Amino acid sequence: MIGDVHGRSDLLEILLARISDDDASRPEASASLIFLGDLIDRGPASAQVVERVKGLCEGGIARLIKGNHEEAFIEACKGHARGARALISIGGLPTIRSYGISEAQAKAGSFSDLADLLASHIPRAHIDFLDSGEDQIQIGDYLFVHAGICPGVPFHEQVSDDLRWIRNEFLRSELDHGAMIVHGHTITETVDEKPNRIGIDTGAFRTGILTAMGLEKDQRWFLTATGASDETLDTIL
Repeated sequence: MIGDVHGRSDLLEILLARISDDDASRPEASASLIFLGDLIDRGPASAQVVERVKGLCEGGIARLIKGNHEEAFIEACKGHARGARALISIGGLPTIRSYGISEAQAKAGSFSDLADLLASHIPRAHIDFLDSGEDQIQIGDYLFVHAGICPGVPFHEQVSDDLRWIRNEFLRSELDHGAMIVHGHTITETVDEKPNRIGIDTGAFRTGILTAMGLEKDQRWFLTATGASDETLDTIL
């Protein structure tokens, strides 16, 4: 399980190598990856991250959960001004630049113009891939989602708005959800382990720390990749 990448392809490559080394050090077993969403925005290389994860998913190595940032991006790329407005408000300009569209081009017209620009420039294969992301994945006693769940609502009745956007109601809940909820979306300095949930968004785009969680039978462990912080990247870029 890999937390919010947010355009940090450098950290993703480091983390994938560490996961591979960790897997090789353990008894032979079939391993798979789950990305918890928010591959894009804020960091500098969203297009590269999408292409990398797309290849892993198409190779049967990984599965993708759709995050709130993917939701806004998809809506914008389908030509909707509301999606373009949301995308800009949540840090989408670096994503747009990663696809070869300049900031000047992005800001030249209305949000409707921007949505049309994205619809004509973003590879359809990337849009379709992100749109195919799952809402939730349950494996054994764990449920994997992007943001969280609405407490007290059965898993099969959860709505995508909560799964991708919820925060305080879920984070503050002490209910036994019937499974351990593993999520991203909310940045914490270190892994946020609670009796009923585990948050693994360590703010890769800002802190330079990308986190993954490993699971096997009754064991779980964490791996991290570290690199330049957001401020260092600003001076590099």
